[in-house]
Amino acid sequence: MYIEELEGGRCEGGEEESVLLVRRDEVRLLNAKRVLVGVGARALFYPTLLYNVLRNKIQSEFRWWDAVDKFVLLGAVPFPTDVPHLKQLGVHGVITLNEPYETLVPTSLYHSHGIDHLVIPTRDYLFAPSLGDICQAVDFIHKNASCGKTTYVHCKAGRGRSTTVVICYLVRHRQMTPHAAYEYIRMTRPRVLLAASQWQAVEGYYQLITTEIGRFSCLGNLVIKTTSSMATQTLTVFDDSSVVVVTESDLDGYDGSHKSGIVGNDIWAELSLVYRVQFAGKAALARLSCLWLQCHAGQKLAAEKLGRESCSAEADQLGSLGVDIEWRGGLVKA
Repeated sequence: MYIEELEGGRCEGGEEESVLLVRRDEVRLLNAKRVLVGVGARALFYPTLLYNVLRNKIQSEFRWWDAVDKFVLLGAVPFPTDVPHLKQLGVHGVITLNEPYETLVPTSLYHSHGIDHLVIPTRDYLFAPSLGDICQAVDFIHKNASCGKTTYVHCKAGRGRSTTVVICYLVRHRQMTPHAAYEYIRMTRPRVLLAASQWQAVEGYYQLITTEIGRFSCLGNLVIKTTSSMATQTLTVFDDSSVVVVTESDLDGYDGSHKSGIVGNDIWAELSLVYRVQFAGKAALARLSCLWLQCHAGQKLAAEKLGRESCSAEADQLGSLGVDIEWRGGLVKA
């Protein structure tokens, strides 16, 4: 081994080169792992498939597929003879997470029975579908479920790869945590089992979903707090049959195009406008009552006096507010 002392700049360049070499070694190791696992999975496919078929025939609890959710079937690789049966069960979509050598039903056979087919080739045992593939599969399931259609999600044995996708669907559209979704599936299909890489894929998808929801949580919390604070205050009753006209002059000082980073300020500005409209409507009704009493001077003096006193007290309580009221007799300034 030959060691030479390098200058500062050359040393940094050497560190970058060493990092690149380490990453290249990691990529080579990962590729070698994929090749070895692929060879082993290919060699074990038919023996393990035969083992699953025998257990399905012998053990009644070893079902080929299970309804783990209202519109989701989770199971093993189907045979061509299973396609008509799946159609009878209401299946309108199939997600295949097998590699080509594991696939026993061609897409054309699914289409001939009116079943959509989404193929996401994923290596068996130690690998999981990518984040993009998971998102595509979850959207595929949700699209069918929104129309009342069932989706069959399968890999070879219905344990790892397919369970990864179904867990992500439950996380996204049933608001479950990954572990809660896993236990929820195990209640119906106890033999499901995820590898470490598959758990990492689920956790990555869960983090993506929570980050996406977190972008809107600030606005949601502000709205909730605003509603609760309004409930603690005594609001003036506003009659739905009355009409309050808000003109442009009433909106002076309210800048709707204001682009501020604080969303709460805009919400409070809108709430203050609502309060102004409510109190203006109450004041308008009070002053309209006064006008009505003044127009009926022929009534008893006591009633007229009582009505004016009540109107004056109510108007003073609400404050001096000017409102234009459109009446049959014309436009009256109250």
